[in-house]
Amino acid sequence: QVQLVESGGGLVQAGDSLRLSCAASERVAGMGWFRQAPGKEREFVTAISWSGVSKYYADSVKGRFTISRDNAKNTVYLQMNSLKPEDTAVYYCAANPQSGYTQMDYAFWGQGTQVTVSS
Repeated sequence: QVQLVESGGGLVQAGDSLRLSCAASERVAGMGWFRQAPGKEREFVTAISWSGVSKYYADSVKGRFTISRDNAKNTVYLQMNSLKPEDTAVYYCAANPQSGYTQMDYAFWGQGTQVTVSS
């Protein structure tokens, strides 16, 4: 069973930056980040293939968020710049997509890390 541990969340002001990390307990394939705001459904944010060549972004974060990975450390990163209050959510890391990088059908999930952006 692969374990995913997120870190790096916190409280920041609008316009600030934050970097999330997600460490996997073993080698995994594609990885992604999803988020869930209070009262809303979980939504896709970004994903990356094992090679790092293919990256996918939700329209709402394009140009502001960047996903990357270090396979030597089994870790994926989410660099979030120009944060907005609407980015406030619990951010979840996921690994091994089953039916597509932007779909919720990932084999493994982390516990989530809270990101709060104040205005």
